[in-house]
Amino acid sequence: MDSLLLGSLKGPSLLSNGSYVSYSVKSVREWNFIESQCTARFQPTIPKNCRKGSGLTSTFYQRQNKRFPVNATAGHPLESEPEAISSKDVWNSTKDALDAFYRFSRPHTVIGTALSIVSVSLLAVQKLSDFSPLFFTGVLEAVVAALFMNIYIVGLNQLYDIDIDKVNKPYLPLASGEYSVRTGTMIVTSFAVLGFCLAWIVGSWPLFWALFISFVLGTAYSINVPLLRWKRFAVVAAICILAVRAVIVQLAFFLHMQTHVYKRPAVFSRPLIFATAFMSFFSVVIALFKDIPDIDGDRIYGIRSFTVRLGQKRVFWICISLLEIAYSVALLVGASSGFLWSKVATVLGHTILASLLWSRAKSVDLTSKAAITSFYMFIWKLFYAEYLLIPLVR
Repeated sequence: MDSLLLGSLKGPSLLSNGSYVSYSVKSVREWNFIESQCTARFQPTIPKNCRKGSGLTSTFYQRQNKRFPVNATAGHPLESEPEAISSKDVWNSTKDALDAFYRFSRPHTVIGTALSIVSVSLLAVQKLSDFSPLFFTGVLEAVVAALFMNIYIVGLNQLYDIDIDKVNKPYLPLASGEYSVRTGTMIVTSFAVLGFCLAWIVGSWPLFWALFISFVLGTAYSINVPLLRWKRFAVVAAICILAVRAVIVQLAFFLHMQTHVYKRPAVFSRPLIFATAFMSFFSVVIALFKDIPDIDGDRIYGIRSFTVRLGQKRVFWICISLLEIAYSVALLVGASSGFLWSKVATVLGHTILASLLWSRAKSVDLTSKAAITSFYMFIWKLFYAEYLLIPLVR
């Protein structure tokens, strides 16, 4: 029932004990009648500053949801049923919650995972008729399951890096206190379970093993127990990232499409071999570069990354050199293609990306954490762009 809340109007002729009263009305007409009766009956006892039209009290109607509250004046507090939460408050709360989860999920890794799976899935397409509902269903299954596991991995890393992230990434929800450890634990556990459940329902063994190996390596990388927390060791940490980003993503998700969706024998094609080799370089670069802006927190908490051991400038130019080598190899692969359209697209595309990388690298201020972080995000954009070119390799 719609309710009308009246402020306390203390006076012997209203309620002798000065208590509060509430009325329930069903329509504006009923409210108008009650208002006229109350005004006529209690006008002599209502203080002047409470009377309608005095300027210190306000009456307003919200006709859409049929609420008609009356505000109490200064000196006469309104004590009533709890006020309804406004739609603006609900919207702000929802927006804040989505923003926190967006940051928690590390969106640049989410985008990279989704693009890589779609790109590798296209390598299994042999003819136009392969673009069937079966293809899109298979891709969707792989992407959703992989994103569930991706959120588990990046979330688990944040759970064990709270103190480090307070130095390196204070905007993350766990480091900033927006999420409690319990909330973070519930999220990562839920997404790991969802990922495995989806893989089991789909019934694809390549998909299941992709998730399982990613789960094991992601856990070993972050969890702080004896013999684990492999992120402390630069070489082992790089191998973990390379194994997932370069090998598992390319091979397992290709086999998911090739053997499970299309029911074809496993064949490792030229484009697949190129994608695996190229992304091996790229994964090493990401593994090295991600620690460059994090040098302060890593040094404080004993993470012996290559950046801590060799210095920011040296690791930065190692990363640039590795990527330029990868682009040079990609140019040779593209130039050797037997298809003119593939040759033009891959040579031109990799030339543009290599030029952009070199031009931008020369202008980076290595003394500025903001500049280094911005360039790291640029590296991820190059990562995305490469997955747009990979399906064109023939």
